[in-house]
Amino acid sequence: MSTPTTLRLAAAVLATAALSGCAGSQEDDVGRVAGAFEDPAAAPADRCALLAPSTLETLESDESAPCVDVIGQVPLPGGAVAAVEVWGGDAQVRLGGDTVFLTETPTGWRVTAAACEPRGELPYDCQVEGP
Repeated sequence: MSTPTTLRLAAAVLATAALSGCAGSQEDDVGRVAGAFEDPAAAPADRCALLAPSTLETLESDESAPCVDVIGQVPLPGGAVAAVEVWGGDAQVRLGGDTVFLTETPTGWRVTAAACEPRGELPYDCQVEGP
């Protein structure tokens, strides 16, 4: 016979398992998007489609050219995914040669910053970033 404590414990275990499955799925999705953006074989249009709208707008405004014309000039060293951190609707992916920041949008995870160099305690210095 189950006791109320046993039932609560079982419910907590199931809830934790379900939530950790979601977190793992989110991390997988984030890693896939960052990897696809950094893939050297990716077409410029595909890379541009993975940018968050405000990042795309900033890039095109800063470069005074369409994204597809300038994204190939951005050094995106990529590499294998080394670490993924997700905080609600924001994420950071550390690749072998780059750090990429993403945000969750209604159309999925999109890149908000890339080609980023750490600067110790200061914010990252990114060649592609939104406002």
